[in-house]
Amino acid sequence: MTCQTNEDLQKLINLVSPLVEKGKVADYIPALAKANKNDLSIAIYKSNNECMYAGSYTKRFTLQSISKVLVLALALEDNGVEYVFDRVGMEPTGDPFNSISKLETSIPSKPLNPMINAGALAVTNMIKGHNEMEKWERIIHFVKRLANNSELTYDAEVADSELETAWLNRSLCYFMKQHKVIDSDIEELMRIYTKQCAIEMNCFELARIGAVFALNGVDPQTGERLIPVQIARICKTFMVTCGMYNASGEFAIKVGIPAKSGVAGGILAVVPEKYGIGIFGPSLDEKGNSIAGIRLMEELSKQYDFSIF
Repeated sequence: MTCQTNEDLQKLINLVSPLVEKGKVADYIPALAKANKNDLSIAIYKSNNECMYAGSYTKRFTLQSISKVLVLALALEDNGVEYVFDRVGMEPTGDPFNSISKLETSIPSKPLNPMINAGALAVTNMIKGHNEMEKWERIIHFVKRLANNSELTYDAEVADSELETAWLNRSLCYFMKQHKVIDSDIEELMRIYTKQCAIEMNCFELARIGAVFALNGVDPQTGERLIPVQIARICKTFMVTCGMYNASGEFAIKVGIPAKSGVAGGILAVVPEKYGIGIFGPSLDEKGNSIAGIRLMEELSKQYDFSIF
């Protein structure tokens, strides 16, 4: 299936695109610093299996923190709700996504939620497999099914760049290993995690994944259940409470739907029972969210009454 261009979406792109000049691309990961900050695109995948877009919707980008939602779904399937949340909390945090401070002050010493880096690393540690390759293959196979693209892969340059600079994430892992939150070899876990963050797709594929969550885990094309209902709902709840870093509360008020962002500029958003939305805009605000993408979602929510509240 292919998307159809949409004039109203293009008008919204034109309206918000000047904002890209106020943001900047993520440069703390060297490979991401190469992005063109002027890129901005959107695809909306409807629950009836139609799609519309504006901008260069086929341009590929890495998922980064958006992958946290998808791997959480797989970890919950692998281990069950009780096991996962014995090791990772359910509460939002106002701290930056890569903060270590709450690990030190929380009792028991576990990550507050799966959307911050510490929580995501703990979740990736839970993926079942006899070795590193098997764990990675299970992650990428799961994402391929959600996106309906058997050719999906990861950007090796971005993964290597992240692996070489991930000293803070390593620190989080060692702290959690000390407190028995994780049990993997740290470098093995880091290699899987950086590949997970570097999975590449475009707005169309991201919107399709959003449509799966919009339908509570059902494939919009085949009707096959890809994610159990309870797990899809848990993931969407975390997207509302923690999905937009420490701007999640403001996003819930101004837009009012489940969403997850990544520092490569992607946004995955879900209008329950109706749409999956994929946005790419690598110019970021100070909290790590796509600056024009956020405004695009605000305009869409106002015009089409998306809010679930």
